[in-house]
Amino acid sequence: QVQLVESGGGLVQAGGSLRLSCVTSGRIFNIIGMGWYRQAPGKQRELVARIYGGGGSDYADSVKGRFTISRDNARNTVYLQMNSLKPEDTAVYYCNFIACGLACNYWGQGTQVTVSS
Repeated sequence: QVQLVESGGGLVQAGGSLRLSCVTSGRIFNIIGMGWYRQAPGKQRELVARIYGGGGSDYADSVKGRFTISRDNARNTVYLQMNSLKPEDTAVYYCNFIACGLACNYWGQGTQVTVSS
């Protein structure tokens, strides 16, 4: 059974940095993309960043230039380096894998990121 476990969240002051990690267990086949989403209170979950099997990546406009997504293919692990954090980055951050040729959609349990002003 596949599990995704996020870590690295916490409380940080505006302008600070955090690095999120998403570690997987179980076999994951044919990964199409690995991504990070976030959901703030009262808001819909939104895509933050995604990295594809071919190596390309996408970012939400609000985080471009501040966040960097990376991966370790050997460990099926994905990271999100978050710099210059802002209070509006406060949310629960979720890891997501699209695999099995798009047939599988895995989610982690989320990690809280709180940025104080």
